[in-house]
Amino acid sequence: MNKPATLWISSTESSLWTDKPIPPAEAAVDSTASLTITKDSYQTVEGFGGCFNELGFTALSYLSDEERVEMLHSLFHPDGDQKLSICRLPIGASDYAHEWYSLNETDGDLAMAHFSIDRDRQYLIPYIKEALKLNPNLKLFASPWSPPTWMKFPKAYNFGTLRWEKEILEAYALYFVKFVEAYREEGITIHQVHVQNEVVANQKFPSCVWTGEQLREFIRDYLGPAFEKHGLDTEIWLGTINSPEPWDEWLKKKTADHDAYAHTVLSDPEAYKYVKGVGYQWAGKYGIQRTVLSYPELRYMQTENECGDGTNTWAYAKYVFNLYQHYFTNGVNAYIYWNMVLEPKGRSTWGWEQNSMITVDPAERRAIFNPEYYVMKHFSHFVPEGTRRIGTIGHWTGNALAFEKPDGGIIIVIANPFKDSRDVRVSNGNTVQTFRLEPESFNTIVFEN
Repeated sequence: MNKPATLWISSTESSLWTDKPIPPAEAAVDSTASLTITKDSYQTVEGFGGCFNELGFTALSYLSDEERVEMLHSLFHPDGDQKLSICRLPIGASDYAHEWYSLNETDGDLAMAHFSIDRDRQYLIPYIKEALKLNPNLKLFASPWSPPTWMKFPKAYNFGTLRWEKEILEAYALYFVKFVEAYREEGITIHQVHVQNEVVANQKFPSCVWTGEQLREFIRDYLGPAFEKHGLDTEIWLGTINSPEPWDEWLKKKTADHDAYAHTVLSDPEAYKYVKGVGYQWAGKYGIQRTVLSYPELRYMQTENECGDGTNTWAYAKYVFNLYQHYFTNGVNAYIYWNMVLEPKGRSTWGWEQNSMITVDPAERRAIFNPEYYVMKHFSHFVPEGTRRIGTIGHWTGNALAFEKPDGGIIIVIANPFKDSRDVRVSNGNTVQTFRLEPESFNTIVFEN
């Protein structure tokens, strides 16, 4: 007989992170279970994380030293709330930098003689180093939002494309090399680079549009060989892909799906050999299923949680829970939040207000833990690196995920989306327990081995 659940944590809008009494175990004598653990084995979980950004580091500065330490501990320490283990940083400015910049704005510097991470020493590097003090095993991946402006047409951080000239492409590959090497000299390991943030985003914030054919050529002929030449073991990932947008497909008659990006790159053996994984975000949720089905041997990541409108509502947290469910069901190994910490309303440099896990109010100088902090915690606190996703069947499968830890313990994360309480009968082997899930709640149920 499998052991019954030993821990049940529930969160609602009015009652966060409540330890609930464990219901009695029953013999499984019929097939009335709402959710049955099958132990079909799927992908291995590599971790959860967020993105280091300048405006986040500024928000942190409003806290007292003591509260700042506590908050960082809650995010990064292996014994903290979130236990974040894989995080992102920009190469140059993201749209949450104080202003736009790159790491080399010396026009025509093909040799990267003037490459510098001095700007990063103001915000990003101190932020990252504080996290690494708490978790030295934290893995980092990085992507540019825009190349240096002189490498682009038009010559600007926002909008535009990379100049497709051999000497520019060689120099841009060297730019990635210099970035990895410069951070290594700071004592920071960059474990992965993703070629471009949001390859189809032609935006008023730092951005650069790429086609699948361009990604294939750049990885195959420039970036991969440059990493080999300089002896870098940093992984190259095909990311971050933010397509296909369904309305692009039918309204603009413009294909930007699995075939146009991932399949175009990965079906080329010489490009494929350099790619260790694929990063999808935003509209990438419509493309990931076909890519995982086609290339199951690769690793996958949801690279940027959809960010809302800065109001941090419980209703949006319900939507975000479904994103976790969708991406893990379709094969990702890791799930990355966007801004971990922001000021109230989370206004970006270009004016969009966005959600964050934590809000720091400069006037009150205190941290507020938002609903999506608890969505993340319901997963990341209980699901360590090395855990495998396992199967479930039953009518609540679309609202749940199940994982088996290396020690054999089982974790179920399940949401009740309804406005009334629902009884969910969970079957684990020969035992059944009935959990009365609170309305609009997130729940983690733990079965220790």
